[in-house]
Amino acid sequence: MKYDAIVIGAGMSGLAAGIRLAMFDKKVVILEKHSISGGLNSYYQRRIPSTKELFKFDVGLHALTNFAKKGERGRPFTKLLKQLRIPYEEFNLKEQTTSKVQFSSASFRFSNEVDYFISQIEETFPSERDSFHSFHQMTMEYNETDLSAGYVSARAVLDQYFKEELLKEMLIAPLLIYGSAWEHDMDFSQFVIMYKALYVEGFSRPEGGVRTILNLLESRYKELGGEIRYRTGASSIEVDKKVSGVTTTKGEFIAADKVFSSMGLPETMQAIDGEFSAPVGKLSFCESLFITENKSFLDNIEDTIIFYNDSDKYLYRKPESIYDSSSAVFCLPDNYERKQREGHGTIRVTYMANFDHWVSKEEEVYKKLKNKMSEEAWELSKRLMQSEPTILLKDVFTPRTVKKYTGHIEGTVYGSTQKNKDGRTSVDGLYVMGTDQGFLGIVGSMLSGISMANLHGLMEG
Repeated sequence: MKYDAIVIGAGMSGLAAGIRLAMFDKKVVILEKHSISGGLNSYYQRRIPSTKELFKFDVGLHALTNFAKKGERGRPFTKLLKQLRIPYEEFNLKEQTTSKVQFSSASFRFSNEVDYFISQIEETFPSERDSFHSFHQMTMEYNETDLSAGYVSARAVLDQYFKEELLKEMLIAPLLIYGSAWEHDMDFSQFVIMYKALYVEGFSRPEGGVRTILNLLESRYKELGGEIRYRTGASSIEVDKKVSGVTTTKGEFIAADKVFSSMGLPETMQAIDGEFSAPVGKLSFCESLFITENKSFLDNIEDTIIFYNDSDKYLYRKPESIYDSSSAVFCLPDNYERKQREGHGTIRVTYMANFDHWVSKEEEVYKKLKNKMSEEAWELSKRLMQSEPTILLKDVFTPRTVKKYTGHIEGTVYGSTQKNKDGRTSVDGLYVMGTDQGFLGIVGSMLSGISMANLHGLMEG
């Protein structure tokens, strides 16, 4: 049986691409090596020992960026809903209160109101007021979705506008940790994507977390007649001058003239010849998750996310040590619904991590290091919350976990430093989408799948 298109991976970009293709009567199949969808943004469950309750953890989703009110024109999220034909109400979004960038000698907050963010920058850095207004105006007019644009250093652009090093560091830090495959820097187009996503549009979270998004996408795809095969990965991508199909991990050959891959650029090219020709990114992470007896800690803290750094210089790179606790992303998902105080609380702390160190450890050493990291993350949590709630359950994921469940080489989270913005590869009919196409975040990932499906799957001739 021959398909019009094969989509590799049932993550956000894969499901969105599948929906667009199926919407126009393309015969499409999505291959997913796991038993559930989601990829980097998925979920799992663990039992709380003391109560025997099953608790569901979100993976990946700290926030849904690019918040938009219903019908708000020109917003990426609004465009996404229109392309996928999913009603706004189905997401049941809960807005953030505020989030915070906290460095050693200064901090500022932002919310879903851009004027509040601007006022915070003006108050914290009064000498840069005029420069910041010029910079902000420039970013609002910048065409960050230009698929033909080459790499431009974001730090170089910041240097053109600002004298205060601390402002430059604080502005770029959340954008790096939420999407950059480059150490210390990022492509300015991606900077603008994330600047608008975080500072201009802001955060929300669907009621029910990542499962809500995945259920909506899967339901939409299936109602359009799309086929999805779980526990069926892509063993190899077959090429005869151009792409001819995929051999699955079950040994079946599936023919198609077009293959859309969300595996990552190095992983996609490796599936052709067993070697990866694209550079592999160095950034991976570890995260500690804590389930608390109740949500009383919310009395002391309203921030949804804190981008924490213990100095005034932000070191965004693969750490030399097994993990770097000098900076962290501290997330309180319960602050999206502060008035809902029933049930257990959730606290998440993310550190940059060294893949090589984590995968080289013997199992006993590995477990001890996970415990050490978790303890350090809990100490930071207590300081930031000014509270010490009772922990009922804790869990940890490391770069080893990322590699196991995503297949990403070296456990990379933001992919290769080579981004193919138009999705094209060196093989005719083979396209990449998701992080190595270049759009970032959950909304960006879905828009990437939509854009690549539109460009390469629906605009023939």
